[in-house]
Amino acid sequence: MASSSSSSSSHNYSYSNSLSIIMFLLFLSAASAQLSPTFYDTSCPKALPTIQAAVRSAVAGERRMGASLLRLHFHDCFVQGCDGSVLLDDTATFTGEKTAGPNKDSLRGFDVVDSIKKQVEAVCSQTVSCADILAVAARDSVVALGGPSWMVKLGRRDSTTASLSEANSDIPSPASDLSALISSFSKKGLSTSDMVTLAGAHTIGQARCTTFRTRIYNETNINSAFAASLKSNCPSTGGDDNLSPLDLQTPTVFDNNYYNNLANQKGLLHSDQQLFNGGSTDSQVNSYTTDAGKFSGDFTAAIVKMGDVSPLTGTQGQIRINCRQVN
Repeated sequence: MASSSSSSSSHNYSYSNSLSIIMFLLFLSAASAQLSPTFYDTSCPKALPTIQAAVRSAVAGERRMGASLLRLHFHDCFVQGCDGSVLLDDTATFTGEKTAGPNKDSLRGFDVVDSIKKQVEAVCSQTVSCADILAVAARDSVVALGGPSWMVKLGRRDSTTASLSEANSDIPSPASDLSALISSFSKKGLSTSDMVTLAGAHTIGQARCTTFRTRIYNETNINSAFAASLKSNCPSTGGDDNLSPLDLQTPTVFDNNYYNNLANQKGLLHSDQQLFNGGSTDSQVNSYTTDAGKFSGDFTAAIVKMGDVSPLTGTQGQIRINCRQVN
């Protein structure tokens, strides 16, 4: 019996020890998955100032670029997570996301990202990921256009793959109804409230005629004078690539005017006006029309949350040297 008791005690110790090791490894895994605003403080202290200066220069040269860089981060995070997959070019054996419906002929700013990456590589080689550059450039773009700032969590790594099919299926369409928008965001762990808030990014930027033609010619929940003003630059046929600002009043200032437009039935895209169309999100839109500070605070929280969508961390992925191709 003594022998059996000793064996049992030994077994329990072994089991307990193994469990401790497993728990420790899980803790390390969880720790490695945590993004942190201070991630590059030691390894590349010049990273954030370098990105900020490059973004300021690009936006000063073309105000619209701020919206383009913000959109890159959004379209990146909605496909495979915030992993820089949107930046990968097609190769003979690989199809990237740039030719997906939501991206083709409209996603832009790739040359600016290339320039930023080159400048960052010059101050610390193969240390800062392209995915993190997109996240920081999005913040710096909003600030450059008069919007709020936030602490960007860092430590993402770059994917070695991309998904054309997921880009086509998961990036919300400008023709989406409210229920589809809610589902698209929910799939990424983002709430309906997050969705309404992040849509406020449409306070800057422009859209192609092909994305809002049906709305201005066929829909009734649109201000008639607003619709008429858009038709000269967006004929019923032709002119697909002609641009109109998403926020007619202040198209290059990050403010809450987008929501005022929705309240006055002046949303440019069908998906925009769906947020204020007698549905469950009307009250949140109304709250932002009268409280710009609330919108700014909610936006910074929501975009940090979006930046947490399925990042690669630790030893996952890689740090690309050229954002357009895997190492």
